[in-house]
Amino acid sequence: MIMMRCLFLSGRCRRHILLATVVVVVAGAGAAPVHAAETPLAKVPAKPASAAARNARSAGTLPQSAGSSAVAPPTATVAAASTPQAETGTTPANTDEQILVKAKRRNQMEVISGGQLGALGTKKGLDVPFNIRSYTSSLILNQQSQTLGQVLENDPSVRTTYGYGNFSEMFIIRGFPVYGDDVAINGLYGITPRQLVSPQLYDQVQVLNGASAFLNGAAPGGTGIGGNINLMFKHAENTPITRITGDYTSKATGGGSVDLGRRFGQDKAYGLRLNVAGLSGQGSIDHERRHSAALGADFDWHDDRTRISVDMNYQNQGVEWGRPGVFLGSGVTKVPRVPSAARNYGQAWTYNELNYIFGMLNVEHDFSKHLTAYAAFGGMGGNEKGDYSSLTISDGRTGDGTSGSMYVPVVQTNESTRAGVRAHFNTGPVKHEMNAGGSGLWEEFDTAYAMAWGSSIATNLYHPNYAAPLEQNFVGGDINNPKRNSQTRLYSLYFSDTMSFWHDRIALTAGFRYQNMLINGYDYNGGGLTAHYNRDAITPVVGLVIHPTRRTSIYFNRIEGLAQGPTASGSNVVNLGQIFPPYKSVQYEIGAKYDIGRFTTTLAFYQTSQPNSYTAPYGTEGALIFRADGKQRNRGAELSINGQILPGLRFNGGATLIDAQLRRTEGGVDNGHTAIGVPNYTINGNLEYDLPFLKGGTVVGRVVNTGKQWVNTANTLHLPVWTRFDLGMRYTFAVQHKPLTLRFGVDNIANTRYWSSAFNGYLLQGLPRTFKFSFTADL
Repeated sequence: MIMMRCLFLSGRCRRHILLATVVVVVAGAGAAPVHAAETPLAKVPAKPASAAARNARSAGTLPQSAGSSAVAPPTATVAAASTPQAETGTTPANTDEQILVKAKRRNQMEVISGGQLGALGTKKGLDVPFNIRSYTSSLILNQQSQTLGQVLENDPSVRTTYGYGNFSEMFIIRGFPVYGDDVAINGLYGITPRQLVSPQLYDQVQVLNGASAFLNGAAPGGTGIGGNINLMFKHAENTPITRITGDYTSKATGGGSVDLGRRFGQDKAYGLRLNVAGLSGQGSIDHERRHSAALGADFDWHDDRTRISVDMNYQNQGVEWGRPGVFLGSGVTKVPRVPSAARNYGQAWTYNELNYIFGMLNVEHDFSKHLTAYAAFGGMGGNEKGDYSSLTISDGRTGDGTSGSMYVPVVQTNESTRAGVRAHFNTGPVKHEMNAGGSGLWEEFDTAYAMAWGSSIATNLYHPNYAAPLEQNFVGGDINNPKRNSQTRLYSLYFSDTMSFWHDRIALTAGFRYQNMLINGYDYNGGGLTAHYNRDAITPVVGLVIHPTRRTSIYFNRIEGLAQGPTASGSNVVNLGQIFPPYKSVQYEIGAKYDIGRFTTTLAFYQTSQPNSYTAPYGTEGALIFRADGKQRNRGAELSINGQILPGLRFNGGATLIDAQLRRTEGGVDNGHTAIGVPNYTINGNLEYDLPFLKGGTVVGRVVNTGKQWVNTANTLHLPVWTRFDLGMRYTFAVQHKPLTLRFGVDNIANTRYWSSAFNGYLLQGLPRTFKFSFTADL
């Protein structure tokens, strides 16, 4: 047995040879052999490392560490193979030292280069012509992130704002929005909670910079032109986990979580992961209260050829007396100064309550080492309701304005699926990886509304008037039992071939996706059909990767984004009702990557052109014609750096430059102007430093800097540059031979007041100074 194991490992890297030596020593002492796949380095269930298994994992339906991770060298984890103290003579002090080494490594800030790329499967970042990275659950835990937006505060290319008139999060990547509706889970659209996301259920938050119509298909909300966000569920790893966390956030929010994971059965074929998390209380904004609860149960099974996983989840989130975004009236000529950092100018009766049940099934099967089939099916049921009130400023100098009132219930039922095959074969000196498959999404959106019409609350940005709720006298639909308002059907077929030449130094990817979009709108009251859209499009992709060395690559891509086209509307429009084909945004990108495992960096240059619509004069009688040939061109550069700079010193961050220019506008009035709410640059930097004089101690710091943003298309009002600093520390030590981690942090340590975003023309204020404390015990 030992001889066979040594022979099996002899062709691998030195790490595995070292591990084989440990196995020999342990076996000689009478202990059970420790398999290489059972070390903490392996994040997938143990199974034979056949070519078929390696190929199948690229389908991306089961958890794995895709790509390289920016962590300490793996030799430190050999201690995981140690035997119990009674068999090896290890002292309690040595046992505690090994526990601390493992716990510190697990707590390290980790950003993985690579991720799930839809039709192409899960890939290492260095090997693909796209800019993708993954933020891990250790970062989410250490930063006490309670929403997806808080996780993405670490990314220099992402900025977060609110949705229109509510408390939902919307993300800006490369100057284009990503709605919550268009965040994917394991590459499937339509199954993610659409307003707020509890990140505790996920092992990775993956960010793809750039268009992705070929990779993932058209997003149901019509966004994702500048980038895509994908979430990966947690699953049981080979090392058992029993983790309890408690946390506190100022002013008075308490919460906690339990994370359990086990593998069992022959060859650890079965896996179970349970996650429970919740919080409730007042946050750092005056009067604003938030609560959330999340429950996830994730099961998986595998044998030599087949892998199956089932994920079932529930999430509840709610906001009471939330601070809203601030709209500027048409006559405002000055951006109002920022109120005190914690000021709440929302109305006391505003709230939302969001409940979702969602999950998915994934199946992979290897027919041979050359051919793998995969399928995924997911669903989501959402029930939302909320009373909302937005502040509209009428005088930017005094802060005077008005607040309205609107109640909106939503019931949403979504189903999403994907299936395909992946084949590997050679034609002479050329290696091929072919992907073929299809996807489908079915979405029904039931809603109604009740709003205050003809009345409003006179208030002030700096001295709010907290008034009684307004009478909501204008009603659309049945607010107690909302009916169908829209129905979306998205179908697609895709095919690609990645050809590798010259010992894998050059890889060329070419493919296409055929997409059909069937979207119907229905009347609030009668349920009659009010809009019908049925169009299709083909979105091609071309990508090239060249590896000058094993650790570097140069890449290029030409890819498109896809969204529903417009229907001509307006008064005195000669082509009223004309239905236009889907909007196709075109992206060109070139970049370079460097990856040595513990350190990665990417530099990218891109240009994306997005069409839009406007009306133009037609003839001499005052008529108008509706056109869909407007254009916004976003051009920029991105630098990301992740990993260990020096022993004990880790960095995650980077910078972006962007020129979001309006090129073809109505009457040419705004040609050459900058798009609303797109900063001309962004900078993020996260540092972690392990204190040499305090074993288990780590100090952390973060800076977030955002450039100038225009508030209107005329480019006469803008937000100034803003900068925020965060500081924190964590300390890991052993208690009864179990690791315990304490964390303390302060976000916005200077309590800086600033408008963080002007996207879509409304202002969002940044959070005030926020204190955070948490503990985590691994039992």
